[in-house]
Amino acid sequence: MPDLTLDLSLAPPYDWPALLRFFAARAIPAVDEVEDTTYGRTFLMARSQGCFSIAPAPGGLTAEVKSSGKLDEALFTQRLRRLFDLDANGKKIAAHLRRHEAIARSLKRRPGLRVPGVWDPFELGIRAILGQQVSVAAASTLAGRIATRFGKTAAKGYGTLTRLFPTASDLANANLDGIGLTTRRAATVTTFAKAARDDATLLDAGQPLDAFVERIADLPGLGPWTAHYMAMRLGHADAFPASDLGVRKALNTTSDKEVLRIAEAWRPYRAYATMHLWASLSD
Repeated sequence: MPDLTLDLSLAPPYDWPALLRFFAARAIPAVDEVEDTTYGRTFLMARSQGCFSIAPAPGGLTAEVKSSGKLDEALFTQRLRRLFDLDANGKKIAAHLRRHEAIARSLKRRPGLRVPGVWDPFELGIRAILGQQVSVAAASTLAGRIATRFGKTAAKGYGTLTRLFPTASDLANANLDGIGLTTRRAATVTTFAKAARDDATLLDAGQPLDAFVERIADLPGLGPWTAHYMAMRLGHADAFPASDLGVRKALNTTSDKEVLRIAEAWRPYRAYATMHLWASLSD
């Protein structure tokens, strides 16, 4: 039996299958997974840890949570709503973006497309670093090795969900030899972990978009694409990775200037436009 059950409301249209596909492709072994119509993962929040599963239910989603200690129910609910982008005004966003032909076509196919969020901003940063210039599957494999070696066993783990993703403190001085990272990529992980450990505000999703992007992009080995990708998933609706190859392909241009010119009309919802551009590549 779960220690806590949470019913989460949402406003349709809402594309749950698209979110599941996104999370399934990026699942870290032993940390998170998708099974049928359910997403599950381990978590650490304050002094409590455990795992949760979330699946569709009448009127929204239902999360079942197993925890080693008493949780702040309101905060836990807030983090789940951010993770699954449940508070976006989908109709308002669609009305704004459908003025662009390519996105209008995607909106017809995917009227409830949302921006996948994150449970842990630090984990997101490591995922983004590992994903630079490698496939999504390869990045997940590398993240799984890091979780296996440096993550703690999850109290109240369930089934195959047995590991907590390492914290910034866990990785700041970790020996990353044998993981499969290049020397440069390992150095970037270490630098990012030390920065996140030493500055609690670095990954604060509440800071202005430009400030967040500047601080992340200034870290060695990261840069604007990583910063904007992270900002997208942290809830900044206007984040926009203009240099992304998929975005350029969808817009049929290789010019950063042209991409930014086109995207200006999508403000303040460029993150949602990005999701539609990526999705349109499979049409």
